[in-house]
Amino acid sequence: MGIHPRRAGAALVAAAVLATTAGACGALGTPGGSSPTPASPAPPATTATASPATSPGSPAPGTGQQGPPVTPPAGALAMEQAYSQVIRTVLPSIVQITTRTGLGSGIIYDTQGHIITNAHVIGDEDAFEVTPATGGSPRRARLVESFPAGDLAVIKVDDPSRLPPARFGDSSKVQVGQAVLAMGNPLGLSGSVTNGIVSAIGRTVSEPQERGSPGATIPNAIQTSAAINPGNSGGALVNLSGEVIGIPTLAATDPAYGGGAAPGIGFAIPSNTATDIAGQIVRTGKVTNTHRAALGISAGVAIGPDGRPEGVNVVSVTPNGGAAKAGIRPGDVIVSVNGVRTPTTVALAEVLAGLKPGDRAKVEIVRADGSEATVTVTLGELPSGE
Repeated sequence: MGIHPRRAGAALVAAAVLATTAGACGALGTPGGSSPTPASPAPPATTATASPATSPGSPAPGTGQQGPPVTPPAGALAMEQAYSQVIRTVLPSIVQITTRTGLGSGIIYDTQGHIITNAHVIGDEDAFEVTPATGGSPRRARLVESFPAGDLAVIKVDDPSRLPPARFGDSSKVQVGQAVLAMGNPLGLSGSVTNGIVSAIGRTVSEPQERGSPGATIPNAIQTSAAINPGNSGGALVNLSGEVIGIPTLAATDPAYGGGAAPGIGFAIPSNTATDIAGQIVRTGKVTNTHRAALGISAGVAIGPDGRPEGVNVVSVTPNGGAAKAGIRPGDVIVSVNGVRTPTTVALAEVLAGLKPGDRAKVEIVRADGSEATVTVTLGELPSGE
């Protein structure tokens, strides 16, 4: 079964809230986008009859015999209390972000009103409405900076009063099996919470390329079984200590079922990545260090005679960049990096996501004349605008 990630996405807003990237397009109250169900005709009149009398001490008709109350196991009660405490603590720091075309979620980053969200939530817009997930009037917000390559952005609300910042945890300490809660505004249902566990760590996933996002590749993603739906993007993945450990961003789809959602497979950007990028934006107004490796090329996909992608076609090289210094030229086709095949730009981005600026990578290329070569490239840093 092939599983492909898709963005949790912003849910479209019209007269009702619509799901977009999940593939479900029905408005709330009208599943599947169908027309409202017409009212059923009134049933014919019937003659009422008296119910038989009950004997003293018998249960009321229709209620059944009442048994003794059930005492939940102590462990279950403790988990329930932990969930409730975390929700009370963190949910006031979650907001709904409304744009002209959709909505998503965000997390209050500091007392000045900076909010972390996904770049694909805000798209190409620079003005928004922000509403606390726990209720309240919408507030105006503006874009500070977007980092599409990492699918992160920071916006700032004009009035930060009564918006408590969330506490961010150390995502490097996340362990598989940890219980987590996902908080956000799926399908416009403000302040929704789902639960699950950390299913895996260290995933590298790529988004579909769509309007408002170039198709980010996310390294070290946290995989979770907590449900992530349209509108959850930019919200919080939270541990039971009330710490944000990730930003829910992607949910998987299963091509075997027509691209429908693959239940229980979602991905979050690690909190350490999110706070690093947000901190740079808050301090300087831009991303000054992406910590991401790059070859120093612009590229497309080379298609073989059979119509299948067969490598990454080098369109141009950055002067004095790693690729240029290694002898890679426009017209070359990159077919592997460090022995890993790269039939598409997405595959190349995923390989590079596992490397660091300054690393040396062996790049196998096919020249325009058909000859083959392997060169060693000292990787540069991915610019913040890519």
